Amino acid sequence: MQSFDKLVEIISRLREPVSGCPWDLKQTPKSLIPNFIEELFEAVEAIEEDDHAALNEELGDLMLHIVFQCQIAREEGKFDVDSVLNNINSKLVRRHPHVFGDTDVTGADAVKMNWERLKKAEKKDRLSVLEGIPRALPGLIYAQRTQEKAASVGFDWQDHKPVLDKLAEEIEELNQALVQDDQEQIREEVGDLLFTIVNLARKLHIDAESAVKETTRKFTKRFQYIEEHYRSKGEDIHAASLEELDAVWEKAKEI
Repeated sequence: MQSFDKLVEIISRLREPVSGCPWDLKQTPKSLIPNFIEELFEAVEAIEEDDHAALNEELGDLMLHIVFQCQIAREEGKFDVDSVLNNINSKLVRRHPHVFGDTDVTGADAVKMNWERLKKAEKKDRLSVLEGIPRALPGLIYAQRTQEKAASVGFDWQDHKPVLDKLAEEIEELNQALVQDDQEQIREEVGDLLFTIVNLARKLHIDAESAVKETTRKFTKRFQYIEEHYRSKGEDIHAASLEELDAVWEKAKEI
C-alpha cells in the first residue's frame, strides 16, 4: 500500500497548478483515452506472449492511468481513488455470496451466471440483460459477451453439439446467398456464421478473440517465411503462381 500511496502522491504532484508538469496539467479524462487503450492492449499482448517482465511494466502503466483519472475526478469534486477502491471492494464481496456469504454455487459457470443475476438486480434501471456491453468492443469480444449475458438467463444450449448443427445450417444459408448473388444477404449470412463460430468457441470454453489472434499470428509467421524465401533467392514474389506460393507455404508449416 505504501507503493500505491506513493503513486497517488506522484500523480497529485504532477497535477499541481504552479509547480506541476505542463503536459500532465493539460490532460483531461477524454484526452487520456487513446493512451489508456494503447496501454491496455500492450498489457494484453504481454499476457498473450507470456512475457512477465513486460506485463509487470504494462500493469504499472495501466495503474498510472487509473490513478490519473481518479486524480482529475478528485480535482473536479466528482470522486477519488478511495471511492473507486471502496466501490470495487463492496462489489466483489456482494457478487461473491458463495465466498463471503452462505449461498451455495457449484462450478465456474454457475458462479458466472449468479454474478450476472446479481448484476441485473443491482442495475434496476436496465430493461435488458444485454445493456451495459460497450459497443466499441472488438467484434468477437462483443459477440461473446452478448452470448454470455443471454446465457445468464438460461437462453443457451447445454453443450456444443447443437451449435455445430447451427453452424452447418448457417453455411448452407451462406451458400444459398452466394448462388443468388445477393450481396446484402451474403453480408448478413457471413455475420451469422461468425456469430455462430463465436458461440461454438464459447461453448468449448475458448476465447474467440484470442484464438483468432493466435491463428493470425501463425499465418503472419508462415507468410513472412514465404516472403523471405523469394527475397533470399532474389525472385519477385508477385511473379509466383498460387501453386508455387502454396508449395513454399507447406514448407513453412513444417517449421
